[in-house]
Amino acid sequence: MDTMALVSVAAAVSRSRSQLFPRLLLFRKRIVSGVQPTGAIHLGNYLGAIKTWIELQNSYDTLFFIVDLHAITLPYDTQQLSKATRNTAAIYLACGVDTSKASVFVQSHVRADVELMWLLSSATPIGWLNRMIQFKEKSRKAGDENVGVALLTYPVLMASDILLYQSDLVPVGEDQKQHLELTRELAERVNYLYGGRKWKKLGGRGGAIFKVPEPLIPPAGARVMSLTDGLSKMSKSAPSDQSRINLLDPKDVIANKIKRCKTDSFSGMEFDSPERPECNNLLSIYQLISGKTKEEVAQECQDMNWGTFKTLLTDALVDHLHPIQVRHEEIISDPAYLDGVLGEGATKAAAIADATLSNVYQAMGFLYR
Repeated sequence: MDTMALVSVAAAVSRSRSQLFPRLLLFRKRIVSGVQPTGAIHLGNYLGAIKTWIELQNSYDTLFFIVDLHAITLPYDTQQLSKATRNTAAIYLACGVDTSKASVFVQSHVRADVELMWLLSSATPIGWLNRMIQFKEKSRKAGDENVGVALLTYPVLMASDILLYQSDLVPVGEDQKQHLELTRELAERVNYLYGGRKWKKLGGRGGAIFKVPEPLIPPAGARVMSLTDGLSKMSKSAPSDQSRINLLDPKDVIANKIKRCKTDSFSGMEFDSPERPECNNLLSIYQLISGKTKEEVAQECQDMNWGTFKTLLTDALVDHLHPIQVRHEEIISDPAYLDGVLGEGATKAAAIADATLSNVYQAMGFLYR
């Protein structure tokens, strides 16, 4: 082949790649995730979810929303819900969620979510909901007289959140695995009951109505435990604020919480000792915040006493959280910008949601509207 022919072939290959690349971007796998706006966003939410999102948004089609509909399954402050929702959205952005890569929106702003939940409820066996561990635990704490139906049907709404956007992957912790499994079972059940040839006979395209999502398990160590009990997960609902580091805690509050956190009487610092859950938790927090490897942290801290290590951990936390706090203040002080972000995010999310919901209505035999 002569030189001119080789140049022509190379040019053709280059054109084909440039034409193909944008199409490949369109076929990125989709991830959907969110955090409730009730209570302060704490270090566990950040390290276990939001910080992971920042990495995922570079490789996936991502939708991150504020799950305000989930927030009303238990008693809540109606005067604070709207403010907390905006504050949570601002924290997402302050932590590094990039609106050029991810859609950020409020769950209730996409009305297809609750519509799909009702349709899914008709296909959800009550026995599936009765076996949910979180329902049993939360209802026991709240007392039967104070438990609303929404707490029981919460997993159906979660399934709607995921299936509505045709999610490929869902970041989940240990406590949410059962809910995702129900989502997968429900997707398969609806596909079986209404999809395939049945849907095609109604004038649809046939095939599966929903993608069956897969779990995306966070890296080991991303599960942050309480500062007052190394065997319990850091939680918004824990009675004592001392049990958690909130992302917006000022420097002196962080220092005081670390100073007073539960430790042990052993000398030196070590990972993974079954007798030292608090030591393992605090070392893990330092590792995640500092960005160092487990081996580097183990070597750095092995001979430290608790006083020295607590100072090191406090400084690392303050240094890491300060830029987030500054950026959060800037965002929350510009309501027009925040409203614009949430409006654009809801518009993008609704385009996906409405297409899914239309297919479900059609497959289930409803009269076209």
